[in-house]
Amino acid sequence: MTGEIGGSKLDAVYAAGGAAEIARVYDAWAEGYEAEMAAVGYRHPTICLALLARRLPASAGRILDAGAGTGLIGEWLTLLGYHPIEAVDLSPGMLRVAAGKEVYDRLKQGDLTARLPYEDHRFAGAVCAGVFTTGHVGPEGLDELIRVVRPGGVVVITVKDKVWETGFAQRIADLVAGGVLERLDETPPYSSMPGRADTGPGRGLALRRL
Repeated sequence: MTGEIGGSKLDAVYAAGGAAEIARVYDAWAEGYEAEMAAVGYRHPTICLALLARRLPASAGRILDAGAGTGLIGEWLTLLGYHPIEAVDLSPGMLRVAAGKEVYDRLKQGDLTARLPYEDHRFAGAVCAGVFTTGHVGPEGLDELIRVVRPGGVVVITVKDKVWETGFAQRIADLVAGGVLERLDETPPYSSMPGRADTGPGRGLALRRL
């Protein structure tokens, strides 16, 4: 199963030429995604869950699962008492799997490289696991998470180091210096998929919207 991921699906996502192609690859992968990612020890959702639970109480209000995929984090947030939770993802196929879990108040298709289908300051917090990575979304996607989270809210993200080192770290520094964000937590670099030897490191961050 690990070889299947390395040989086709995940590499196809990384190599995809734009949002439409990424969505098509994830649509085709949706039914087997969770089992295959579990087989390589996928960690990003767990890291995001821990950081959000540390910094935002379950009573805080509406949460956005941005890049929700099949709804892994939504299930876990529900178990911890977070409600309501909304999901947005590029892939209709992944959203169909997420909808079947019946943990989301609303599910919408959306693209973090464009304007998300939400009004300003709608959410008390947002989680975004595995989206700021190779071939997906760069630092420009952070602006939409900031826009839809209310002042005082918390944004939790993971960032692959290759993306971090090519503009993301500077974008975070600029937003902190500009009084837009407060950096609450930053993990050391870790392997998001320890069962896949060629996985580059990434990190998790918790940020407060000021």
